[in-house]
Amino acid sequence: MTATSIQEEAIMSQAKRIVLAARPVGEPKPSDFRIEEFAVPTPGQGEVLLRTIWLSLDPYMRGRMSDGPSYAAPVPIDGVMEGEAVSEVAASNNPDFAKGDIVRARTGWQTHAISSGKGLIKVDPKLGPISTSIGVLGMPGMTAYTGLLDIGKPQEGETVVVAGASGAVGSAVGQIAKIKGARAVGIAGGKDKCDYVVKELGFDACIDHRDPDLAAKLKDACPKGIDVYFENVGGAVFEAVFPLLNPFARVPVCGLIAHYNDTEAKPPKWAASMMRATLTKRLTFRGFIVSDFAARHGDFLRDMSAWVREGKVKYKEFVTEGLESAPGAFMGLLKGANFGKQLVRVGQDKA
Repeated sequence: MTATSIQEEAIMSQAKRIVLAARPVGEPKPSDFRIEEFAVPTPGQGEVLLRTIWLSLDPYMRGRMSDGPSYAAPVPIDGVMEGEAVSEVAASNNPDFAKGDIVRARTGWQTHAISSGKGLIKVDPKLGPISTSIGVLGMPGMTAYTGLLDIGKPQEGETVVVAGASGAVGSAVGQIAKIKGARAVGIAGGKDKCDYVVKELGFDACIDHRDPDLAAKLKDACPKGIDVYFENVGGAVFEAVFPLLNPFARVPVCGLIAHYNDTEAKPPKWAASMMRATLTKRLTFRGFIVSDFAARHGDFLRDMSAWVREGKVKYKEFVTEGLESAPGAFMGLLKGANFGKQLVRVGQDKA
């Protein structure tokens, strides 16, 4: 064996993972994460070895870092951080998967993982770049599709408002609203993002959530009120939206990123008036998790892949390089530093 091949074998024998070192109080910080090295595992009978190519970072992960009541179990201290990834099957003892297959699975923040095959979903590269299977053609895209169409139910001529409009979910929501004949008004952070939402994605308007005149400018952009509000943010954005909701407006509640780092629950001072308006306007608020609509996956993939192929839905990816970049990229995501779907390129597309 040559010196080069010995060195390559040594490199291949090492894998990396990022674990939760401490539960954050308020905003996550670097010391809440720890990177570890471990030997690349060997798959047993019926198992496959996965080599991570793309890792998805999403706001919901902040909830997994806390141990409060939720719809899913928290990441344990010293456990691998939660996350969905696109991986290559590096070795297989499972007849359903061959070496070289591209799959997506919830393998977390690590370069390699062992899987029994349960929960692995093969990725069809013909539908688009494999990274899109955890973006516009994956969980974020399906969140937008089902939340808007199944809960929001936009009608032609109605006004749909979406917060986080330049992000993976929000950008898809507005474009789908346009496909369905509705007006789309976005709310995003900064002029560059707002310009992208209007000029590239085709929204009718976009308001900067940092603008001190947010409420007034949103009212100007929605002269006939708001029929559907896709909630990703909460906080001051929701406070600006709420008075503009029309009778029978629908509010799919997908996320509340403005509150993910709160250290204590603070009911809004105007909770009573909110409840009164919900009654008198007959508003519909519905929180949802994308898995609630698992039966719709076939419809979503058919429609969204066609819209992407036809140029009706565009997307942007915000990529950082290397597993080590994941904690910093995630902390930035919670502050709106990303521009588009936040991904980490963990490995090359081909070994």
